[in-house]
Amino acid sequence: MESKLVLYNTLSRRKEEFVPLAPPRVGMYVCGPTVYGDPHLGHARPAVTFDLLFRYLQALGYKVRYVRNITDVGHLEHDADDGEDKITKKARLEQLEPMEVAHYYTERYHRAMDALGVLSPSIEPRASGHIIEQEAFVQKILDAGYAYESNGSVYFDVEKYDRDHRYGVLSGRNLEDIVANTRALDGQCDKRNCCDFALWKKASPEHIMRWPSPWSDGFPGWHMECSAMSTKYLGERFDIHGGGMDLMFPHHECEIAQSTAALGHDSAKYWVHNNMITINGQKMGKSLGNFITLEELFTGSHKLLAQAYSPMTIRFFVLQAHYRSTLDFSNDALQAAEKGLDRLMKGVETLSKLRPSEDSTVDPAELECRCREAMDDDLNSPMVISALFDWVRIINQIAEGRQRITAADLAALTATVKRYVFDILGLRDEKAASAGGGRDRVTPLVEMLLRMRMEAKAAKDWATSDRIRDELTAIGIRVKDRKDGFDWEIE
Repeated sequence: MESKLVLYNTLSRRKEEFVPLAPPRVGMYVCGPTVYGDPHLGHARPAVTFDLLFRYLQALGYKVRYVRNITDVGHLEHDADDGEDKITKKARLEQLEPMEVAHYYTERYHRAMDALGVLSPSIEPRASGHIIEQEAFVQKILDAGYAYESNGSVYFDVEKYDRDHRYGVLSGRNLEDIVANTRALDGQCDKRNCCDFALWKKASPEHIMRWPSPWSDGFPGWHMECSAMSTKYLGERFDIHGGGMDLMFPHHECEIAQSTAALGHDSAKYWVHNNMITINGQKMGKSLGNFITLEELFTGSHKLLAQAYSPMTIRFFVLQAHYRSTLDFSNDALQAAEKGLDRLMKGVETLSKLRPSEDSTVDPAELECRCREAMDDDLNSPMVISALFDWVRIINQIAEGRQRITAADLAALTATVKRYVFDILGLRDEKAASAGGGRDRVTPLVEMLLRMRMEAKAAKDWATSDRIRDELTAIGIRVKDRKDGFDWEIE
């Protein structure tokens, strides 16, 4: 079945067929974390969303270079051009070197991503390791006439750029509205206009993270790192730029302006954005007291949590909603995701135990077709999950003898289910993994007891049959009778 992947391009505001610039190679850049605090629920969504896209592009046969950055310098408080660097502030409060803070939280982020089943990107550049490239990019913008130096800092001239191009092409904003909603200059600022943004900032005397440049000892602006690093590793034109919708303005808008000013064109062909996570209908934020880290989710230690939720439950929860829709967190929603994931994994386990028949009453090609069509339609993971659930019901019917499947169809069904559940959706069976070798040792004993129970039932020795079942249940082993035998699982 030929695939025609369609993605929603925020730049054009419509779905477009995905046609790579240089097939079979695909270049994808995604904005990664600013590493000054623990990874939280808001980090999980873009990570899982673009992991899904990465996995699917690879499944389609593309050779993907996936670049996801680490912001370890230049991201100031309030996402503005003033205030303190977020990492420097954390370092000052904890009396650490800034790079200690960055390294500690980068490691925490990596561990959380591993737990969520998020594949490592092809390249993970750090802003602090690409200062030379960022300085060169700033110089290109200066040479093109779209930036100016002021007291050792360099600012992007938004007004001049807007006359020649259009500032606001991604977010749909116009310059007049941006100016009207931007804090006015107070007379102490080095900017010419309130809407100009920093490409390079002169470091104040107390600022720890600083590098020499032609303009001053300082540090690059937050937006500059992504323009410099994406084009360094993917070229001046690449296929996909991704990130959360909260980055659309000002971060991605400024990236487009920087690239256009320096290179004469936007660097990315498709701009893809995931929507936000809310908590009980409210935006997540530290000030609201509803800010939940991934570790708190995994351990159940936050006051808003009714229980701990496993990493795969979080991943499944994210995938149950389309990436462009708002995803509202609640204990009820996560408990439903937990039950849904358990049902899916039990279906996969039952599939592994099916016995083929001489003929089929089912057609596994239907599942492949539905899953492929859903993924091709802007990564519609909820529809993939819906199709898989329909087939879990069919798998159970086959196990109960109400449907039949041939050996060839069983092999095809098994391959399709495993491909979408494990390879593309990136889920894993946590219960099977945690049981591990323990189940391997228990299996012969349990199955011997269950064969004894079948013999007792055949002899109409109901007391022995019930006692075996009840005692297995008491130690956490649930028995399910089938038409042609039995099934069991560790609770």
